Amino acid sequence: MLTFAEILNQKLYMKKIITLLAFVAMQTAVFAQSTWKNDKMHSRLQFTVTHLAVSDVDGNFKDFDVTITNTKPDFSDAKFTLTAKVASINTGVDMRDDDLRSDHFFNAAVNPEITFTSTGITKTSANHYKLSGDLTMHGITKPVTMDLWYRGTIVNPMSKANDAGFQLTGVISRSAFNIGGMYPNAMLSDEITIKADGEFALAK
Repeated sequence: MLTFAEILNQKLYMKKIITLLAFVAMQTAVFAQSTWKNDKMHSRLQFTVTHLAVSDVDGNFKDFDVTITNTKPDFSDAKFTLTAKVASINTGVDMRDDDLRSDHFFNAAVNPEITFTSTGITKTSANHYKLSGDLTMHGITKPVTMDLWYRGTIVNPMSKANDAGFQLTGVISRSAFNIGGMYPNAMLSDEITIKADGEFALAK
């Protein structure tokens, strides 16, 4: 039969084990999810529209933020959120940029942001995915699906931190978001090509 002291020691031992297991579980939960932020110096969000069916015009948004969360090293469970400032639109022509900010197109005064929140990701081949989500522009939200290429993760030689690279490509319809409705497709293509390149640093 165990003495009172032995029983007490056993209880203390079990308490230490339970505390240790709880600590390990908590640490596992903390480190199970990683958060990544885009490096603005090495990220670009651009678009292309066809003008008069004979030439392409490129533009980009200078001010945007993207956050990625994941638990798997291949990013097969990654979730993406994006916010872009409409006022930062840039096509290299001031008069055209002002028109794009006006109520002819994005109406930046009323709808100052473009947002995207992913709702699903499906692997199609090694490091290639279909990324689905809700895109909001011009006050309208529509589901979209884009092609996502995970370009790998490396140790940045400057920061000594992990950096991950992605490229997103796809096509959206401007009419679906009621953008530039006064301009017929013969003048401006309804299809807008999207290409985004991002370098992401692991958030501390």
